[in-house]
Formats: sequence, C-alpha cells, structure tokens
Amino acid sequence: MTSLLQYIFSYIEKNNPAHAARLNVLIDLNDKFFVSKAESFFTRYKSFIEKKGLTIDYGIDCYLKLCAQMVFERLEFMRSGKYASSSFADVEKQIYLNPEMFEYHMHGLVFAQFLWPEQFTRFNFFSNHIGKELKSRSKYLEIGGGHALYILEAMNQAPENVSFQLVDISPSSMELAKGIMEGLKIDFQLKNIFDFAPEEKFDFITMGEVIEHVEDPLALLIKVRELLTPGGTAFITTPANAPTIDHIYLFNNADEIRELFIKAGFKIVNEAVQFAENVTEEKARKYKIALMYAAFVKP
Repeated sequence: MTSLLQYIFSYIEKNNPAHAARLNVLIDLNDKFFVSKAESFFTRYKSFIEKKGLTIDYGIDCYLKLCAQMVFERLEFMRSGKYASSSFADVEKQIYLNPEMFEYHMHGLVFAQFLWPEQFTRFNFFSNHIGKELKSRSKYLEIGGGHALYILEAMNQAPENVSFQLVDISPSSMELAKGIMEGLKIDFQLKNIFDFAPEEKFDFITMGEVIEHVEDPLALLIKVRELLTPGGTAFITTPANAPTIDHIYLFNNADEIRELFIKAGFKIVNEAVQFAENVTEEKARKYKIALMYAAFVKP
C-alpha cells in the first residue's frame, strides 16, 4: 500500500477504530487497481486542499463526520421507512445553503468513492468499459461532476479528439471539481441541465448519483435522453435504500430503477448492482441495506 493511502487508513484507525476495522474487512488493499486509482486521486485532492490552506486531515475528518451522520440517517430510515427530506426546497435550506454542512458532506464524499465498497464497485465498472465506449465519441458531458473522479477517468482513457464538459448547479462542487482537475482541458458550466437547449447534443453523458436528489427523476432522465445523439450512450447511477441528508427520491430496489429508465425511453445495455454490506441478497432486502445501481444505457 502506498504512503498516502497508508496515512489515510492510519488516521482513520487512530480516530475511529471501529470504522477502521470495518474497512479492513471490506477493502482488499492488495488490489493493485484499487491502490493505484485511490493513490492517484487522493494525491490530486491533497494538492487541491493544501492550496486552500488546509490539510488532508480536514478531508478525512469530513469523511468520518459523514459516516456518523449516515448512521443516524439509517436509524431514522429504518424507523420511518422514508428519507428525512422529500423536497428540494427542504434540502436546499438545510444543506445547500448551509455552508458548514454542505462543505463537510462534499469533502466526505471524496473519500467515500474509495472507502465504501458499493461506490468503488461502480467506479470499477465504469473504468472497465469507458475506454471502449469513447473510441467512437467526440462530445462528453458530465452532469453533477462534484468530485470529478469519473470525468478524470474518462479523460485518461479517451482519444485526443474527445471534448469534455462538466455541468453542476453548485459553486462549491464546481470549485472542488476544478481544483482536482487543475491543468486539464474541460469546459466547466455552472448551470442547470434543464437550461441546455434541445439542439445541444452529446454522444456520451455521465450522470452519477443525481436523480435521487430531485423530486422528479423521470423528467431529468428524459432530459438526458433528449441531449443524447441517436447513437449516444449514457452512464447513469443511483442508489436504493440509501438515506443521507440530501437524498429525496427513494428507490426501494433495483427493479424500480430499471423500470424508471425504461419509462424514460432508455434501453439498458450493461449494468452493475452492489450492496453496501457483504450479506446475502435475502438479508439485504430484509434489512433494506443500501444498494448501488449503475448502468450504461442508450435511447
């Protein structure tokens, strides 16, 4: 294990031994692909955070705070059977317009991309297929880029002729994405995807964990389909049974997600499904264990 990743694990072990023990069970640190990608990405993040006058410890603390909040959210979810928020207005007021809360949430998710198995599984799935997908593409759009992990991987594997654009409605998320992607040629757009003109087309679109943040995910999926060229492909992910402070739309299982994709006019080409815990599917369904769904889809 390389030094930066070792430091992250050691810091977590020192400050939250119970969580460190869980990570040691769920994460294979002999996986060369995992170590290589995590080390490279965290190195970029470390450079960004230090330019802000902070250290990587700040990011790890945000991650541990996020994990603690997730425990509380899950307990409430198991009690009520629903997410804490049901409208974007509620989430905007409590989180997006609350700089302190949104800041720790955003930075915590940077680490979750590698330290939560279901998150890394979807990234691995994306990485294994994106190079082949982009061989015949020219315009790539990422919606809600946030931590920029996916667009960075796409750029690493894409031919030189592919142009890249990232759109997000959050200035803070955009700052994070720009910081991590410093020095790379990307068109950053701080705007709502619904403001894109219908004639604006892309032959590949990535939208990772966005539709659960809106009240009408069907409308958003239809917009994505309309922005794709006839032969285009989209990579879309979303969780089921995943209570967090900013999730609005509750999917109960993977079938509900598939049905919504089909209703939006997509056909599913390839998919990956991963539960957050290493348990049987029967137990996962019984205890509503969080599930990550990812798919390559076409109109």
